[in-house]
Amino acid sequence: MAFYKEVYVKEPIIKFEDFSFQYDAQAEPTLKHINLEIYPGEKLLIAGPSGCGKSTLTHCMNGLIPFAYSGESTGTLTIRGQDTKNQSIFEISKTIGTVLQDLDGQFIGLTVAEDIAFALENACMGQQDMKKEVREVARKVGIADHLDHSPNALSGGQKQRVSMAGVMVNQVEILLFDEPLANLDPATGKRAIEIIDQIQKETGATVIIVEHRLEDVLWRGVDRIVLMKDGEIAADQRPDELLSTNLLLENGIREPLYLTALKYAGVTITPKCLPHSIRSLTLTEEEKSCVRDWYHSRKAKGKKEAPEMLLRAEDIDFTYENGFHALKGISASAAKGELLAIVGTNGAGKSTFSKVICGFEKQQKGTLTFRGEDMKDYSIKERADRIGYVMQNPNQMICKTMIFDEVAFGLRQRHVSEDTIARKVDEVLKICGLYPFRKWPVSALSFGQKKRVTIASILALDPQMIILDEPTAGQDYRHYTEIMEFLKELHRRGITVVMITHDMHLMLEYAQRAIVFSGGQVIADDTSANILTNPDIISRANLKETSLYDLALLCGIPDPNVFVQHFIDYEEEVRG
Repeated sequence: MAFYKEVYVKEPIIKFEDFSFQYDAQAEPTLKHINLEIYPGEKLLIAGPSGCGKSTLTHCMNGLIPFAYSGESTGTLTIRGQDTKNQSIFEISKTIGTVLQDLDGQFIGLTVAEDIAFALENACMGQQDMKKEVREVARKVGIADHLDHSPNALSGGQKQRVSMAGVMVNQVEILLFDEPLANLDPATGKRAIEIIDQIQKETGATVIIVEHRLEDVLWRGVDRIVLMKDGEIAADQRPDELLSTNLLLENGIREPLYLTALKYAGVTITPKCLPHSIRSLTLTEEEKSCVRDWYHSRKAKGKKEAPEMLLRAEDIDFTYENGFHALKGISASAAKGELLAIVGTNGAGKSTFSKVICGFEKQQKGTLTFRGEDMKDYSIKERADRIGYVMQNPNQMICKTMIFDEVAFGLRQRHVSEDTIARKVDEVLKICGLYPFRKWPVSALSFGQKKRVTIASILALDPQMIILDEPTAGQDYRHYTEIMEFLKELHRRGITVVMITHDMHLMLEYAQRAIVFSGGQVIADDTSANILTNPDIISRANLKETSLYDLALLCGIPDPNVFVQHFIDYEEEVRG
C-alpha cells in the first residue's frame, strides 16, 4: 500500500501566502498574514500559547474552516498546488488525515476493525480488499491484536492508535496530530511519538504535530518548529536553533528541563551542543564542570514537621460490576495543606480511587476518614462540601451556556448573594486566565480553555481539598504556571491539593510527594525526585525518567536523585 505516490522535490505540499482568517463571531482576525511552506515528507511541530491560532491554522489545513467554522479569509492557502477555496472538505480529507485531541469524539465503529474501515466502506471497497487494508494499517500502528475490541474499551494509547489507523487507511499524504500526548501516561506518550516517527519513515507522509509538551515530541526529533504568537508566526526554525534562544519561554512554551538546568548552572546553549534532545546533547568538560559546581553549591532543605492528617484511606478495595478489580487494598493519606500527585499507568486505578473518595463509587472493603471522621455515611453533597473534584474531560462537567454562569453555578446552588458571586467569579476567572472571555459562550472555547472553566467553577466554592484529574492537560506553559501557582497558593492557605497527572514536569516542580499506582495497587509513596530516578518504579508504573536524571549521569554526578531534588528546590526559589 503506497501512502506517498509522487515525489515533490521543490514544491511545498502546503503553502500559506499572506493568509489571514477572521471568524464571523470575532471582531479581529485570528490568523494574520501567515506565510508558511510545508514540504513533502517533513515532520513539523507547531507550538505556541493557548489562543495563539494553532488550532485555527490546522483547521484551515484540514478543511474544518470554512466548512465547520465560518469566517472570512484573505490571501491564499494551497494543498498540493490547489487552492483550498476550490476544494470540498471531502476532497481535502483524501490528502490530510487528522487525529483529534478528543479521541472518543473520533470513533464511529462498534469495533476497532469497523472504525478503521469506515473510510473504505464510504469508498465502496470490496470486503476482501477492505479486510486486507485494515489488517495492514492495524499492523503498522500496533493495534492488530485488538480488531474485535470496542474502541471505548481500550486504553488511551490504544485509542490513539485506532485513530491513527482510521486516517491512514485513506492513504493520506499528510498526517495532522492535535495534541497527541495530552491524555497519555509518560511511557505511552513516548511510545506514541515513536509510532508517529515510524509511520512517517515507513510511508514518507508529511507529519504535522500540534503539542505543548515540546520535550516529549523531540524524543524522536522534528525538522522544524513553527512558533506562533497572537495569530502570527513568531519563529520558524530548526530545533537546535530555536532551543538556543529564549523565544520558547518568552512565548509561553516550556523548554526541556535539562536546558533549564544547564542555564541555572551558567552554561550557554548554542546550536553546536545539539540541544534538541538529551540523547544528542554534547557538552564540553568545562560545561560539565559548571553543572557539577552548581550541584555542589546547593544544600538540601531541612525536613518539615509532620502536618495534620486530612484524608486517610486504609485497605480500600473496589470491584466494578463487570468484575474488574480496580482497587486492591489501597492505603494512602493526604495531609492538610499538602500538594500531592497521584501518578501511574492508564487504567491503574487513579481515577477510580478519586471516585471512591468523592462518593461516586462505594468501596467494598476498607475505610475512608476525613479529619478523623469515618466518611461511610457521608452523602455525595456532604463530601462535595469538603472535597472538590475537577474531571479530566471538561465537557462532562459543563452545564451552562455562558462562561460566567458556569463558574457561578455552584455558588448559586448554595444561594450566595449575587454581589459575592460576581466578586468570586471575577477573581477565579482572572487566576485561570479567562477574565477577558467572561461574557463568551463556553462553546467558543478550546478544549484547554474549557478545562480552565471547570477548574474555576470548583475553586469558586472554597473546598478544603481539591482533586484535579489532569489539571494541566492542553495548557500552554504560561497558563499551566498560572494555574499551578494558584493551586500552590491554595495549599499555602491550608487547602489540600491532589493532582492525578501524567505530566512528569508538573509532578517534579510542584508536588511535595507522589503516590504511584500500578495494577490497582500503591507501589510507591515518596518524593518526586526519588520516584523519577528509580528505574524499577518507572518501569512498573509506565512513567518516564526525567531528563534531569540523564543530565546528571552525563555530567558525572554520583547522586542523580539529589541533583533532581536540588533542581526542584531551586525552581521553587526562582518562582518565589
